[in-house]
Amino acid sequence: MLNELIIQCPYCGEFITLFVEPGIESHDYIEDCTVCCRPIELHQEIGANGEPEIDARRDDD
Repeated sequence: MLNELIIQCPYCGEFITLFVEPGIESHDYIEDCTVCCRPIELHQEIGANGEPEIDARRDDD
């Protein structure tokens, strides 16, 4: 089952929903913002509470 996470786009500032797999310990990928279509660099890790956490950055940083 996928976990639903809400992040803020680092380009347009809109909040978007991501669906992530809970068992992945560390994962990097790029996903386009559903509002402005710009590429967001995402880093997924398991947080201290055992839940997935996402760090969202601009792809051009």
